[in-house]
Amino acid sequence: MMTSYDEIFKDSLKAGRTVQLLSESKINKILTDVAEYIVEKTDAILAANALDLARMDPKDPKYDRLLLTEDRIKGVAADMKNVAGLPYPVGKVLSSYKHANGMRINKVTVPFGLIGIIYEARPNVTFDVFALCLKSANGCVLKGGSDAADSNKKGVELIQQVLVKHGVDPNVLTLLPPDRSATTALLTADQYVDLVIPRGSSGLINYVRENARIPVIETGAGICHTYVDEFADINKAKEIIFNAKTRRVSVCNALDCLLLHTSKIGDLPALTADLASQEVVIEADQAAYAQLKGFYPDALLQKADADSFGTEFLSHRMAIKVVNSFEAALEHIQTHSSRHSEAIVSDNEERISIFQTLVDAAAVYANVSTAFTDGAQFGLGAEIGISTQKLHARGPMGLEELTAYKWVIDGEGQVRRP
Repeated sequence: MMTSYDEIFKDSLKAGRTVQLLSESKINKILTDVAEYIVEKTDAILAANALDLARMDPKDPKYDRLLLTEDRIKGVAADMKNVAGLPYPVGKVLSSYKHANGMRINKVTVPFGLIGIIYEARPNVTFDVFALCLKSANGCVLKGGSDAADSNKKGVELIQQVLVKHGVDPNVLTLLPPDRSATTALLTADQYVDLVIPRGSSGLINYVRENARIPVIETGAGICHTYVDEFADINKAKEIIFNAKTRRVSVCNALDCLLLHTSKIGDLPALTADLASQEVVIEADQAAYAQLKGFYPDALLQKADADSFGTEFLSHRMAIKVVNSFEAALEHIQTHSSRHSEAIVSDNEERISIFQTLVDAAAVYANVSTAFTDGAQFGLGAEIGISTQKLHARGPMGLEELTAYKWVIDGEGQVRRP
């Protein structure tokens, strides 16, 4: 007889509560041991990952996200050790107040409890989420996609082996089956799960938001713009554009749309020249297309349509729009942004100040590539996702964002009089 989802969530909730009783040193030791164990078991992880990769077209933009390599596994292990070295976020006194009657009122950080994570084709998320949830004393329930089913299963299996070795209930980390019924069960498990965080496409995030009975923190979807202002240094802009677009095209901080002030249109061939070497397809508006025709390879140059703007490409593809003013650039971003990461390239301090003030996004850059929107780059050690909303957390979320708080009151028999 199959275990019901209710039973799974009950076991996860019970196990998750025990994490709060582990010492910080015990948690750090578990994370360090898991990091070393997954490196030791690299061949087993890669074998499982190969099964997943065999089911996906290498041309699929998600293929790179799914791919694990020896170096990537070492990177995951290093991130896990980084998390182990971060300050413990639970039990911090945020504020303390002594009442006139002598009782002490403390505001103290606590874990959320049981966190559900729904994610697509990103087996590294399995390890990242476990590390951050354990270090913040949360239990976690994972619902991975079918694309990464074998990789996720192997990753959880290895982690649970280390948990058992340390005498910890392995249900502090639970992997649900990779089917839609598990997604529905998780999103409606409001008796057990305290928070759901989706990581993946805008379609996934929208589905979770529309169907969850549990608080949701939206993460992942990144429609990122870089605006090259009339006061921009073209050499600087060229490097930023190339890096933001090509460093890793399948991630949410990659550049999707280049906005160019009309006064710089003559520099467009120079700004895009290096992109051709990476076979980046450009979807150009009428002005940009006319400027690039004959300079950019015909096979890689297309005319933009209505779907070119406001699209997260996650591939070697990018849109270009020429704007007649700074205000037009701001308006385009306001209309098409997913509120993830936006950038301006300019040497005009007033323009930069206005841009960073008015652009409504989790990360707003001046003369920097959007590729830096990342928890590790922001000093968080690792991240559980990049929030594009405003309540509770925004931008890269690390340990602190996985805690809530409660009020702890101490006294000596005080009672409240009428």
